[in-house]
Amino acid sequence: MVRLREARRAFARLHARCFWSSPRNYVVTADDIPWVARQFMTYGGREGWRIGGRLCR
Repeated sequence: MVRLREARRAFARLHARCFWSSPRNYVVTADDIPWVARQFMTYGGREGWRIGGRLCR
């Protein structure tokens, strides 16, 4: 539950950088966490790498 909340907050905060092709109002689900973490780590720079690493734990 904590990972899901963190993924949703980070999705909203880094949407323009990592998820520009996804709708802004997309609701991240628990099944999406690996995809979200991978996007953060690929396109999010240092901040995204840190967030993605926390989501992968």
